[in-house]
Amino acid sequence: MAAKSLAELLKSPKNVDETGLTRGVLIDLALKCIYFGGYVRGMDMAKTLALPFADVTETIIDFLKEEKFVEVRGGADFGKSTMEYSLTSRGREKAAEAMERNTYVGAAPIPFARYVESLPFQGIREVTITQDQMRHTMGDLIINPRVFSLLGPAANSGKSAFLFGKPGNGKTSVAERLAKCLGGHVMIPHCVEVDGHIIKVFDPIVHEPIESDVDLSDVAAVVRNQGVDQRWIKTKRPFVMVGGELTLENLDLIYHQHSKFYEAPFQFKANCGIFLIDDFGRQQCRPQDLLNRWIVPLEKRVDFLTLHTGKKIEVPFDQLILFSTNLEPKDLVDEAFLRRISFKIGFDSPTYEEFTKIFEKMCTLKKIDFTEDAVKYIWKRQFDELKFEPRAVHPRDILAQIESIAKYYAVKPKLSKELIDRACDSYFVKLTAL
Repeated sequence: MAAKSLAELLKSPKNVDETGLTRGVLIDLALKCIYFGGYVRGMDMAKTLALPFADVTETIIDFLKEEKFVEVRGGADFGKSTMEYSLTSRGREKAAEAMERNTYVGAAPIPFARYVESLPFQGIREVTITQDQMRHTMGDLIINPRVFSLLGPAANSGKSAFLFGKPGNGKTSVAERLAKCLGGHVMIPHCVEVDGHIIKVFDPIVHEPIESDVDLSDVAAVVRNQGVDQRWIKTKRPFVMVGGELTLENLDLIYHQHSKFYEAPFQFKANCGIFLIDDFGRQQCRPQDLLNRWIVPLEKRVDFLTLHTGKKIEVPFDQLILFSTNLEPKDLVDEAFLRRISFKIGFDSPTYEEFTKIFEKMCTLKKIDFTEDAVKYIWKRQFDELKFEPRAVHPRDILAQIESIAKYYAVKPKLSKELIDRACDSYFVKLTAL
């Protein structure tokens, strides 16, 4: 029977059956926990497995004792929870068998079906972004009004967007801010289990945990049955960004031959958030091959991943996927693929007025006195005379150059003609001169 709410799915298990896992999976985890720990207290095992001690971890320990897989040292205070357990010779043999299956030790997995069931309650389409939210989150950026008007609807679509334009005009910065606009939090499992295989999902590089209300260092908190299943981690909505290093292999399950468990691919980790493919067209595989990889997920909202056994599993594709490129779209994609992209958003180079606003804002941040005469001088010299094309990133970079030069000469950073010339001479270069 399908869960009626996310809260129902996240309830802490009150017994082994409610974990959704077979006893075999839990026994393997417990044996490996003790094997690597030497002597392990019951409460420490419960914390490692992210399971309640009472009636769950305790039941597994009782089984290990009955089967003479572990021996017990004394404990006090909370009884079994503070007793120390170590493996017998028979237990070490059993642990070796468990490690032949996989060497994963950590939080017990969530059944894959339960993870899938959780997504509709917290998916990207459950988020609504308003104009006011956009202005609040992106208020310190100078964004073309046309671009600004498209970003919110693109996020609300929960589907896909194609960001294109010359480098340095804010595509990546805007994508990062868009992730902040999503707000809220999601519950991410440490890992999931499917057909006996363990797939690690939580990634501290991608998922930013929100501090838990439960103090797991408290013995009593571990022993009693908590309200929320600790196998889930409360995090901010994911923002996954990949660039030129992306390969087709990165988009399938990554099987570790030695440890014998899997790492979830980027798009799996990005569920309920944003997946940005930055610098699209410069990956280590042909753009057309990469595009073909996304046709089914974009249309069907599901992805198919392959276990090393050859079996395919169907994973929900619940994220806003952004393709960002500095190249001409016509050189990368065909009409059929563009039709599948919900929004196409072009980032133009800044006008003089926009450039001036960005420059003034950056001067404020860097505490350098702003003068429009300095902007006029840079614009006339670099863009009118030397024919460089203005970029939104230029004010930040020119001011950074000025700061570095001023520091070298032990003078205060300012928009003097001398410092501007030195900064621009070291920053701007014609590619034909290389």
